[in-house]
Amino acid sequence: MPPAAAPAQLLPRLRHQRDWQSVAYLLALPALVALQWTHGFVWWLYAITLFLTLGVGVIHHNHTHLRMWRGRWANRLTDYVLTLLQGHPTFVFWPAHVGNHHRFRHGPRDVARTYRPEFGGDTNHLWGYLVHPLQAVCVLYPLFIRWLANLRRHWPGAFRYCMGQYLLWLGSWTFLLLLDWRKALLFVIVPQLHGLHWLLATNYLQHAHADGRPLSRAQRKTDGIALNYARNFEGLVNPLLFNIGLHTAHHEHPQAHWSALTGLHRRLYRHRVHPALNEGGLLPYMGRVFVLGLFARRARTQPLMPPESIR
Repeated sequence: MPPAAAPAQLLPRLRHQRDWQSVAYLLALPALVALQWTHGFVWWLYAITLFLTLGVGVIHHNHTHLRMWRGRWANRLTDYVLTLLQGHPTFVFWPAHVGNHHRFRHGPRDVARTYRPEFGGDTNHLWGYLVHPLQAVCVLYPLFIRWLANLRRHWPGAFRYCMGQYLLWLGSWTFLLLLDWRKALLFVIVPQLHGLHWLLATNYLQHAHADGRPLSRAQRKTDGIALNYARNFEGLVNPLLFNIGLHTAHHEHPQAHWSALTGLHRRLYRHRVHPALNEGGLLPYMGRVFVLGLFARRARTQPLMPPESIR
């Protein structure tokens, strides 16, 4: 008979050691919420809580592309943990992000492309950034409903799995609101909505005024052809938020672990992106474009798509 498995072998294992940073964020967020729920509001702890809601959104994104654990049940449990911490089912990233955004790369068939005429056209300004999450929800939720209807017809088990995430999310909000609605709003729901805003608004940050004209797979593999469909941020956002700023490399290698994106960006893609789309820090960019851009034309970005290409 084979020897019994050692206890350590029965425990879930991370695919990559760098994901201990993700685990730390997932543990820290509920700990900070519980601490303030019990002992009261502390402004600097609340600021960290708001930052961690951004981190949870990026972890959700990364977990969708490359499952965090080697065990199936550990990954399923992580789906539910992310649903609970983020305040929305995790399944939505598959139809909205993988099946839509990564498939069409900000092109004319990407339903949440930033330059949709219904969204105001090819813009990059403060108002466009603020309203983009609401605009995206309006076009993405019909996509979710169609996707769920297809699941229900053909994969009822997967449909029940998605409905379980809705039940967990809405059940957690109901329980906390009944427990103490003021604390629930302040410490849980408002931070979660803050994180969801950033999750959706990131699409605007990374693609507004980029070139969404589609390229073939052969063109994307040709070194001399520019890849101008995404903006990259090379500042502190990357070590703090799992290289979320290195967007071109991520699009070209969606299943690469986030820790590999720095090397891929430097070796293969930085030189293929228009200089205007390689930015330094995220916050300086937002200050320049969204604040100074209100008053100074030279602080604004310029569209890379000709007007006749926008549809």
